[in-house]
Parts: sequence; C-alpha cells; structure tokens
Amino acid sequence: MRRFGNLVLWTLAALLLPVAAFAEDAAAAAGSGSWGYALGAGIAIGFGALGCGIGQGLTAGNTTAGIARNPGAAGSMFTNFILGMVLIESIAIYALVVGLLLVFRIPA
Repeated sequence: MRRFGNLVLWTLAALLLPVAAFAEDAAAAAGSGSWGYALGAGIAIGFGALGCGIGQGLTAGNTTAGIARNPGAAGSMFTNFILGMVLIESIAIYALVVGLLLVFRIPA
C-alpha cells in the first residue's frame, strides 16, 4: 500500500510541476489559455497510449500462449494477431490526432 501511495504522489508531482513552471501573472494569462489545451492533449495521448499498450500486451501474450498450446494453428492465429494489433494501434493514432487537434485548436 505504501508503494501505491508513493506512485500516486510522484505521479501528481510530475503532472503538476509543469503547470507551476509555466505559470504567468493574471494580466498575461487572461489573453492566453493554451496550457489547458496542451494538458488536455497530453492526457488524451497518454490514456490512448496506456490503453493500447495494455491491449497489445494482452494480445501478444494470449497469442503466444495459444500458439504454445496448439502449434498447428499458428498460421490462423498469426493472421488474427496482426489484424488485432492493427486495430489496437489505430486507437493510438486516433489519440494522437485528438491531441494534435487540441494543441493546434483545429475545429473538429
């Protein structure tokens, strides 16, 4: 439990430190609110990459286990594995596009 507390503490510190580093006075900040877009883009890309990493790990692990159990079905499993990886990776690309839309403020 202590390790989880340390992980949460350091994660919050890593997320909030850049916000404090780029802080501006109230007069200068009134005209520009770009840090919110950058933070949103970072969160969108981060969650997209996190989900894709977990999905790809599970897909690769389960495909490897299936091939180890039944080596004769490796050809059809590999085809499904590649198709699954492509679909999972498309989610990461969508997250990148959303992040870029947020950073450059292009209307969707």
